[in-house]
Amino acid sequence: MSLPASLYSSRLRWDLAPNRLTRLLDERRSAGAALLDLTESNPTAAGFAYPSHQILAALADPRALSYQPAAAGMPSARAAVSKDYYSGRVDPGRILLTASTSEAYAFVFKLLADPGDEVLVPRPSYPLFDFLAALEAVRVVQYPLVYHSAWSIDFDALAGSITPRSRAIVLVNPNNPTGSFLKQSELGPLIALAREHNLALISDEVFSDYGLHPDQPLVHSLTAVTDVLTFCLSGLSKVAALPQLKLGWIVTGGPARECEQAFQRLELIADTYLSVGAPVQLAAPVLLGLRTRLQDQILARVRANRAFLASQLGPRSPWRLLETEGGWYAILEAPRIQSEEEWVLSLLANDGVLVQPGFFFDFEREAFLVLSLLTPEDVFHEGVRRILARAPLT
Repeated sequence: MSLPASLYSSRLRWDLAPNRLTRLLDERRSAGAALLDLTESNPTAAGFAYPSHQILAALADPRALSYQPAAAGMPSARAAVSKDYYSGRVDPGRILLTASTSEAYAFVFKLLADPGDEVLVPRPSYPLFDFLAALEAVRVVQYPLVYHSAWSIDFDALAGSITPRSRAIVLVNPNNPTGSFLKQSELGPLIALAREHNLALISDEVFSDYGLHPDQPLVHSLTAVTDVLTFCLSGLSKVAALPQLKLGWIVTGGPARECEQAFQRLELIADTYLSVGAPVQLAAPVLLGLRTRLQDQILARVRANRAFLASQLGPRSPWRLLETEGGWYAILEAPRIQSEEEWVLSLLANDGVLVQPGFFFDFEREAFLVLSLLTPEDVFHEGVRRILARAPLT
């Protein structure tokens, strides 16, 4: 009797070896080298002023000592998301709570796809999609976003990527890291394409509160879509800058009957896990009510850091700052004097500056550096100066 080749699932066949950047970063940190980290994505580590007493008091609700499971989430918490976040525009009966946006993706993939089915995801975008999909035995098929002074969906390529096994089109709105929102002119064609091929829309809207140009004709949420089955994802991680409290949600939308059927099935999935903790659900009304205090600080820093970066790039600069409409990141196109990998490694080794390369996000060409605008301003300014000094004006 032969033994199986491996005890582990094929869904976990990922290369666990650290890449060159990770190895160099570990070496620099072990040596105690000073670093300017321009990749900071954790708002709790970025120096913002949190109303800590109010947050902690909200989490101390004695009702959390009693276990009262609710598959879709506590009615009070779902009502708070509806009232305090969506201003009552979304029926609480369409809201299902999860422990995170990542778990929300897992639930929706379970709902829509059998093993081997496909979900269409944007490129460039969030690098976690491959992992989230693989853990559900779902295949990722990328469709391109194209840049011509602004990012937009390549609808011909998207349509050409659809196969009989396609189950959903994923949007990140605004995209991470391009910061591009879905345009009003793109919504109709997107819905038409989904309806034609019987596909659901999954809209990741965690950064939607961080738009930089409120006067532009952009789509900030798909919660009002009624033509096709739609799932809008968000959560406290970005909405209230509280990633450690682990509360996300799914808003189900679309034709009434399909929406009802989808929600019932999602509730069954959620009932299997019951993963959302009671303290954060009970605290949800307070936490959502405090969100603007953090959002205002974050938006002020994001705008200031972006403005500083733009101010350092004159008309003769060999660097180019790509336009963005929201989110926490800036994309800087580097001179093609070396590869992206060489750029990030040399900046870390020689200048003590940590940035992310575009290939982490599946940019189709080089060379792009991705900088977090969440970085404290003094660190960001010095890091940018060191980066730009590597290829000054000719």
